[in-house]
Amino acid sequence: MEKAGTILWRIFCMWRKELLDLLKNPANRIVLLAPVIVQSVVFGYAATYDLNDAPYALVDQSGGEAARELVARLDGSGLFRRVVTPVTPEGIAEAMDAGDILLGIQIGQDFDKRLSAGQDAPVQIILDGRNSTTAAVALSAVSTVIAEFNAARGAVPPLQLEWRAWFNPNLETRWNIMSGMIASLSLMQIMILAGLSIAREREEGTFDQLLVTPLTPTEILVGKAVPSVIIGILLSGVVLGICVFWFRIPLAGSVATILLCLAVFSLSSVGMGLCLSAVARNLQQAVVYAFVLLLPMFLLSGLASPVSSMPEALQIATYANPLRFALVCLRRVYLEGAGLADIAVNFIPMLAVAAVTLPLAGWLFRNRS
Repeated sequence: MEKAGTILWRIFCMWRKELLDLLKNPANRIVLLAPVIVQSVVFGYAATYDLNDAPYALVDQSGGEAARELVARLDGSGLFRRVVTPVTPEGIAEAMDAGDILLGIQIGQDFDKRLSAGQDAPVQIILDGRNSTTAAVALSAVSTVIAEFNAARGAVPPLQLEWRAWFNPNLETRWNIMSGMIASLSLMQIMILAGLSIAREREEGTFDQLLVTPLTPTEILVGKAVPSVIIGILLSGVVLGICVFWFRIPLAGSVATILLCLAVFSLSSVGMGLCLSAVARNLQQAVVYAFVLLLPMFLLSGLASPVSSMPEALQIATYANPLRFALVCLRRVYLEGAGLADIAVNFIPMLAVAAVTLPLAGWLFRNRS
């Protein structure tokens, strides 16, 4: 029976060879680092539902003092930008069909008269439902402006809400998206690296040479898995640094706990990547398989929409998606300051996926060699 030290030395030599193969080529270094930085910045600025600029059209058929005060509140809010002021409501439809506005506001002829008489004075809001999320945010912002207008005129409703948001005081979408991108971008890189590892050996003609070395199939797979895990964690650290130092998203939890979450998540990710690599016969197949698997994993992870809003069948399917539980861990640690005991239960599904995929990758490697 071989000594453990000999086995570990062979595995060390294998993963050292993999790291050198990946990092010695300058093009590989650029491919590994540049997409993570670019995608982090793009997602941080572009993937947001925050309302910063809402172009609108106004049809003011009243022209009275109260109507002018309401419009002044809208224009002075900093959120709404008047693009066009048509004379008739048909102008709103034309501007919305052209995609120039997000909403249209129509104030009726008797607006001031009804307010002076103490009656309700309806204001029509027309929203572009093609972007339903942003439209809903715009409607909420308009409602806030109208509530302030009513309060200034003494028409204060009997029930008032005082709210505060925990873990994200300003309800910025960026905080939620970027804390999830720490694991999501790591998954993408790990899946591609692990998915290409064995397929690359076949493509370059070195696969048969690898099989005649003293290394066992298990040692080969472990040697190929370790570099992917190391690089994945390092790239996650880059995204974490962008979140903290570029976007100034305060880190409430422990960096050590985040790294532990990423390490457990990386085991399951590399297991799936090695399974794909063992099945693929060339690099093209490995890349296609990886992206076919990545898209549903992103959609079913809860990155953009809550898992609880999905159909029950899909909610059950998400238990096989380690990204779902990695996002829960990272968001709770990053935003809430949760400790290891608070998130430990989420490690179970990720470790279960690793326990299935890593042995499966070994079996596929031996039987499809």
